[in-house]
Order: sequence, then structure tokens, then C-alpha cells
Amino acid sequence: MRLMVYSHDTYGLGNIRRMLAICEHLLKTIPDLSILLVSASPVIHSFRMPEGLDYIKLPYVGRNESGKLATRYINTDIDEAMKLRSDLIKATTINFKPDILLVDKKPYALQGELTETLNYLKTFCRHSTKVVLLLRDILDTPEKTIAEWHKNRYYEGIELFYDRVLVVGTPEIFDITKEYKFPSYISDKVKYCGYIRRELGCKEPNILRQELQVKNDEKLVLVTPGGGADGYNLVDNYLSAFSQLTGNNKVKTLIISGPEMAKEKRKLLHQKVANNPQIQIIEFTDDLNSYMEAADVVVCMGGYNTTCEILSLKKKAVMVPRFRPVQEQWIRAERMANMGLFKAIHPDRLTPENLMEAVLEQLEDSSDSVSNIEKFVDLDGLPRIVWHTCDLLNSGSKYRANNLSYLHDFDAVI
Repeated sequence: MRLMVYSHDTYGLGNIRRMLAICEHLLKTIPDLSILLVSASPVIHSFRMPEGLDYIKLPYVGRNESGKLATRYINTDIDEAMKLRSDLIKATTINFKPDILLVDKKPYALQGELTETLNYLKTFCRHSTKVVLLLRDILDTPEKTIAEWHKNRYYEGIELFYDRVLVVGTPEIFDITKEYKFPSYISDKVKYCGYIRRELGCKEPNILRQELQVKNDEKLVLVTPGGGADGYNLVDNYLSAFSQLTGNNKVKTLIISGPEMAKEKRKLLHQKVANNPQIQIIEFTDDLNSYMEAADVVVCMGGYNTTCEILSLKKKAVMVPRFRPVQEQWIRAERMANMGLFKAIHPDRLTPENLMEAVLEQLEDSSDSVSNIEKFVDLDGLPRIVWHTCDLLNSGSKYRANNLSYLHDFDAVI
């Protein structure tokens, strides 16, 4: 079986990390599966690729400081770059001949670059290739999302080209079909899968804490702003707050600044911690879950992946989500914080004082948040994606027969 996955990030690492997690789980659970990932992520080469997965690297297009799309690594204008990308995607599809095309986030992809491929599949591969759209739990505010979807004719695109829409979230936290006013012909294709449970890291927590020289009577705070492109303010506020703690405090800190933080800002952070043995900074790791599992408290932004990691590992956390240019992170963080899953601070109200107050409160909190996570959050997104993948290929019954203990109750909830 052949699966082709389209994923693109114009900002951050969220989409590619989420899609790689999905690909890895599909490969582990479906025999004889081959996956070809099409992505423009500038750091895709930094991730471990499991056996059965390969990728096509598209020319990178991202948003510049003014928010406009622009090329970063090749000397060409945006229209030429998008035409090149569109041609590469179509040629890859024609030659790879996927049984399923899984598209991340936007029905027509970035700047409509998937349109020609979708038209090709509908015309020549209508019965041989299924097309699936994957949506995270929250896109943006209902007002902005509805307006964007009408403007770009996304509702019509889903009706015309897509066999199924998989949502990696739950309607109890955010009901996409109601919030975004999906027409019935779209709602009928929507299947909620639940959030994506993240696997444990590669290193044992105690070994990692020894490597970081965290003593038994010390606490470890992990500060991670995701890709880091807009994470400087969070880290800077944390460092300002940390400097106000007494010199004999029992708190160690690891900062993972992110590969997309500007070099000048990373340099500033290193200068600020140069003489503080209690703080370490690294730029990137492809094993974030190990560091997160080893930490006592996580200070982070509110991306989908980071949120799923915190929930999967049942970690204490202080979240300062992104609020602009989209409010997705804040909507998710506010709703989950109200459920008692972690602490959330609106970025416009962030100060060193209230950040450190929240961190210390989490460090000293002995209550068990596990029960709230188990009560409110469905983390079975990956096995349900497997179920739908097999179901679309008309092999769902065979898969279920071989994996009854794994999916025994999914038929009732899908």
C-alpha cells in the first residue's frame, strides 16, 4: 500500500512534527506500507526517518517579517517558486501512484498549489486514490476561519475532491463542524479521531537528569518555545524572572531555543546565561519528549504538538500561547486550562513576575492532574487514523481481525 502525505509549515515546526508522528505510527501498525512525504520544511533532514518513509523536499516558502510569503533559499520570485512546487507535487503523484493522499490543514494547500494534483486525481484516479484532509482541533477564531473558508472556496473543495476529513481533536473541547458552520455535506465526511498521544522519549529521565547535572534535591524546568521563530519574548521573560530568585534556589533550567529563532536573539540569550551554571541552552533536539519527561515543569507556547506531549506525559506546565496572527493556540490553552490540565497566561499579560509565580506554583503543586487528563482528554488519535486509513482501503475488517485488542471499541465511537 502506498500513502502520499502533503505537509507544509510556513511558520514553525508544528505540522511536520505532527505528520511525522502519524507516519511513524501508520508504519508500525500497517504491514507493507510505504509512505512518501512531500514537505518544504527546512529542517526535515534533522528528523529520524523510520523504515518505509521517504520524502520529497520542496523549495522552501515562508512568511517574511512583513507577513508576506517569500522564498528563503533560492533566488526566484514567489510565483515562480509556487509554480515549481505545484509541478513537483503533481509529478510526484503521477509517478508514485498513491492509494491514499493525506493532505494536512488546507484543502488546496499553500496558495492553491495542490489544485492541479487534485484535478488530476479526480479525472484519472477517481476510484484508485482516496483523498483525505487532516485538520487539527482548532484552526482560528470562528469568524476568521469561516470568512477564509468561504473566500478560498474550501467547503466546495472538500465536497468535490475529498473522501474524508479527519480531525485530531474532540468535539467536547472544540466542535469544528458547529464552530465553523460546516454544511451538512461536509459534516458527514468529518470524523473526530481524538488527540495524538506522543510516545516516550529515547532516554530514561534519570539518565537525562544526570547528564544535565540535576541533583536529587533539585527541580528541572524545561523552557521550549517550539520552533522558536517568535519565542524570544517567552524565554527572555523567564530569564528575567529567574534572575530574581535567590542564589541558593534548587531550580535548574534547560532552554531549547528552537532552530528558527534568529541568530542574533539566540546570541543574546547565551550572553544572558553565560555566568549562570543553573541554566543551559541548546538549539534543537529531535527527542524533545525525553527532555519533557525528565522535567518537573514545562514552560512553553501552546502549539498542538507541545500540548499533546504535555498531556501524554502528564506534565505540570505553564503555557504562554501565541495569539497572533491566529488565535488557535490561545483558544486551546484557555479551554484546557479551565479544565485544570495546566496553567495558561495570555501573552499580552505576560510579565516575569506572573510567569515565575505560575512556575513556582506548579513546582510546589502536589495535586494529581492525571485524573483530569484521563477524564477530559481522548488521546487515541493515532489508532483511529489507522482505522480510517484501513477502512478507506476496504481492508478495515481484515485489520480489525488482527488487532481486536487494539481497536476493540473504536467501531462504536467512529
